[in-house]
Amino acid sequence: MDDSSAGIEKKILASGKGSLPAFSNGAKTQFHYKTCKLDDDKTVIDDSRKLMKKPMELIIGKKFKLEVLEACVKTMCVGEVAQFTVAKPLLTQYPLVSKQLREIFGEKKKGADHSHHCCGMMQLQQDQGLGYADLDQLMKEPQSLQFTIELLKVEEPGEYKKETWVMDEPEQIAAVPQLKDEGNALYKEKKYSEASAKYGQAIGILEQLSMKEKPHSEEWSELQDRKIPFLLNYSQCLLLLEDYYPVIEHTTTVLERDPGNVKALFRRAKAHVSVWNFDEARADFHKVSELDSTLNSAVKKELKYLDDLQRKKDEEDKAKLQGKMFS
Repeated sequence: MDDSSAGIEKKILASGKGSLPAFSNGAKTQFHYKTCKLDDDKTVIDDSRKLMKKPMELIIGKKFKLEVLEACVKTMCVGEVAQFTVAKPLLTQYPLVSKQLREIFGEKKKGADHSHHCCGMMQLQQDQGLGYADLDQLMKEPQSLQFTIELLKVEEPGEYKKETWVMDEPEQIAAVPQLKDEGNALYKEKKYSEASAKYGQAIGILEQLSMKEKPHSEEWSELQDRKIPFLLNYSQCLLLLEDYYPVIEHTTTVLERDPGNVKALFRRAKAHVSVWNFDEARADFHKVSELDSTLNSAVKKELKYLDDLQRKKDEEDKAKLQGKMFS
């Protein structure tokens, strides 16, 4: 390929295997890429092997923000390594896409505000920039870049299990009960981390669907109610994984929707105990007893543990204070 009129020049570095894939809409491609400047040092901007620790995935036809990357990949055979020189008019979105990928797979820059969206491109340039010096420079001084791509795999639609972000709305709706069943099965096997991931996926789908509805409409309210069992299951997994603060956060979300939810109160109380929020824990346990007398025995046991823990902590704090006074 030498299509300089389209702003892309291709040079094959290593031939691939077989014929050119069909690259149907919805096909999933996996590849590694390295982006370099065209200076004498071939300065590296991004390298997926270092940034992601795994191949980049791109779904054909899903309107990836950097369309030129999809155009390059679609000229390649599996196993091929090729170098593409891309003209700067085709790369106006590159700094923004790079920023997003760095923040997803890498560490955010300290002191940088990462709350901007792509639609704020000009505002970013006028204000504090993207938070990465090399990307800020590309924003101010756009330039042609060189991409070295190795195409590893192409899977046509139906040959791979779709991730939730790739699904259309009917597929997302159908996936929710399946994720619940998968999460429940993993929970029974005491695979709490894996189970929480399934419940978390379902919550994410329901949140995406909620964003399409008018807040407080009947459809929106129904989706909020459907989230409750997933939030409870997710919280239970995190409780067993000793990740207490998210438990407090998610059970509070449930209680804002359903103030009398006993499971949410009990799990939040246990999480409060574990982070030494004794007053909050005691209030939640008492509320549980008021709402469900069958749990009085369990609450009594938890309150005794709470009292013993608080007494021990008070004694430790008193000893530390006395030690400071007489040291």
